[in-house]
Amino acid sequence: MSSKEEKERSLNFIEEIIEADLASGKHDSILTRFPPEPNGYLHIGHAKSICLNFGLANKYGGGTNLRFDDTNPVTEDTEYVDSIKDDVKWLGFNWVNEFYASDYFDTLYEYAEKLINKGLAYVDETSSEEMAEQKGTPTEPGKRNKFCERSIEDNLRIFREMRDGKHPEGSMVLRAKIDMTSSNMLMRDPIIYRIKFAHHHRTGDKWCIYPMYDLAHGQSDSIEHITHSVCTLEFVPHRELYNWFIEKLEIFPSKQYEFARLNLGYTVMSKRKLKQLVEENYVSGWDDPRMPTISGLRRRGYTPKSIRDFCDRIGIAKRDNLIDVSLLEFFIRDHLNKISSRVMVVSDPLKVTITNIPEGHVENCEIDNNPEDEESGSRIVPFDRVIYIEKEDFMEDAPKKYFRLKPDGVVRLKGAYIIQCDEVIKDASGEVIELKCHYIENSKSGQDTSGVKCKGVIHWVSATHNVPVELRLYDRLFKEEDVNSYEGDFKDLINENSLQIVTAYAEPSLKDATLEDKFQFMRQGYYVLDKDSNEDKIIFNRTVGLRDSWKK
Repeated sequence: MSSKEEKERSLNFIEEIIEADLASGKHDSILTRFPPEPNGYLHIGHAKSICLNFGLANKYGGGTNLRFDDTNPVTEDTEYVDSIKDDVKWLGFNWVNEFYASDYFDTLYEYAEKLINKGLAYVDETSSEEMAEQKGTPTEPGKRNKFCERSIEDNLRIFREMRDGKHPEGSMVLRAKIDMTSSNMLMRDPIIYRIKFAHHHRTGDKWCIYPMYDLAHGQSDSIEHITHSVCTLEFVPHRELYNWFIEKLEIFPSKQYEFARLNLGYTVMSKRKLKQLVEENYVSGWDDPRMPTISGLRRRGYTPKSIRDFCDRIGIAKRDNLIDVSLLEFFIRDHLNKISSRVMVVSDPLKVTITNIPEGHVENCEIDNNPEDEESGSRIVPFDRVIYIEKEDFMEDAPKKYFRLKPDGVVRLKGAYIIQCDEVIKDASGEVIELKCHYIENSKSGQDTSGVKCKGVIHWVSATHNVPVELRLYDRLFKEEDVNSYEGDFKDLINENSLQIVTAYAEPSLKDATLEDKFQFMRQGYYVLDKDSNEDKIIFNRTVGLRDSWKK
């Protein structure tokens, strides 16, 4: 296969469309857009759309607009606007223009009057219940009511009265006059304007009527001369209406293309459900590290690169499917393995006294920060008479191939000496509470001339020179993989063990950790400092374990 054939084979269907459009001269360059509603925080599904829209523009030398679909003042907030901009930048993308659907309210209003003047829109005073009944069903055609016969003059007059606040909220709407017998329910005279007496976060109280999504979205694309309007599959039925408005208004013909949305296992992607989790205190907020929000993933320790690589791997398709969350975890492990500093933290301590080290003696051990990165340098870790190791790293009745510490056995302390267990001390109940050991002379890491063979290496911290830390061990938020297929209340599937809090002892270097630092706690997992940390309490969030613990 030639390199040209390999390239063509690797293109996704939207790239094929773009290349054909550019080759034919239909477009000199491309312009995409990312159009979030400012009514919640972005999640990993939005990250897929961001990577696609900005990635297409970057690949073909075009640009991407960031446009906020702010047509519903009741649910919108500048907090969400700010968080969305922060998330897009954090993912590594820059927009060429920042727009808002509200920038076009005057133009959209003019479009509505243009439709009225063409006899293609009318004011309907029917109640919502009657309107739903008149609309019919997918197998039965709908029926128009008497209001569709209003004159153009009356429709203009009443629509302007709606604009001027002369009619109560919910009393009437403006509808497009299309086809009440269409097999596409969205074409059955859709509502295009409604009355809402609500303060808008940008236009204030200028407007009391607001355009519906289908009027605002496609026309905003057209106003901005968006060449390729890429959205998810649920908007396939909207495409016919998208094209109808453009045709009837005789404006720039933006084109809509659809791809499969991201459905990720063990979580939900519905903003409504995510908001419910926040408002009902199932999580601590939109940036709770268990949430699939970009801010939650960021707080948990995910990197922009890992998310971009994940989105690139899953690609785009024309059919919805459920993505295994372990694939996302694979990419964060792969990246963190390359960039994380290796540090020692003991979460279930067992006291070890090294009897041949004098009281008060402290020795510095130099340990590499990251063996994957030659330029990462090293750090000094204090080593003295009393240390802590993990309880699981000692076994009294050990099997033959147990290479950690056991009675009369030897093990290497990471970056320090080989020690041998001489005595096991137990409490009244028979539990092991302390080990008496001695270190092997001339066995220090990097300087070992002892000749002692030792297969096991364990981590440790000084019992005197350590930093107490709180570990927040996050797991998957739901117990079932396909939450969306569950017919009951989705909150019934919440994993009650999705957060466990553990007190641990860390080497002193972690006292200077920053929010940007990434750590591998040796033999435990990857961790990041949490924003709730302060002088009294240092908190680390577990990003992901060293391996997939959910594998069957």
